[in-house]
Amino acid sequence: MQAFTVLTGVAAPLRVINIDTDMIIPKQYLKTIKRTGLGKGLFAEARFNPDGSEIPDFVLNQPAYRDAQILVAGDNFGCGSSREHAPWALLDFGIRCVISTSFADIFYNNCFKNGILPIVVKPEELEMLFEDAERGSNATLTVDLESQEIRGPDGGVIRFEIDPFRKHCLLNGLDDIGLTLEKGAAIDAYENRLAERPWL
Repeated sequence: MQAFTVLTGVAAPLRVINIDTDMIIPKQYLKTIKRTGLGKGLFAEARFNPDGSEIPDFVLNQPAYRDAQILVAGDNFGCGSSREHAPWALLDFGIRCVISTSFADIFYNNCFKNGILPIVVKPEELEMLFEDAERGSNATLTVDLESQEIRGPDGGVIRFEIDPFRKHCLLNGLDDIGLTLEKGAAIDAYENRLAERPWL
């Protein structure tokens, strides 16, 4: 998993509440178990017309936000069904950080397991970030995980909280498999001890 340390990039404003996982990645894209290639389906029903043409008004179709790496979104982001394809699609598109006032629990947990940083901020802080993001590609945000800060284009700073264990995992690029491999020496020692028991 790619580590998350400091991210500076364009933030796309999505002033919508209760964005569910079906909106993030519609059901027709769930046939794959691969984590790649899903970016084309991200917000597909909001990004594209039935004929495949782009909907110009959708934020990620606007020139300033086509390469956004940060998403500033309304309350209760990631609600709905517990599809892990949702963070896969965000990551494949290039989104490494989602900022909102609240997240659905399963989506929130899945983000950490896939190298995406979900940040919870206060409503008044979210409004400030929306205003920054709405300035387009001329204004970028910097998300510093080590210092737990979001720095705005005009020097404003918003602090955020994060579980220390999850912070450690993101900073070091550790998903569940990576965490297990960190214990490789202890696992090998245990298996060697088992091999000394002839009845096994």
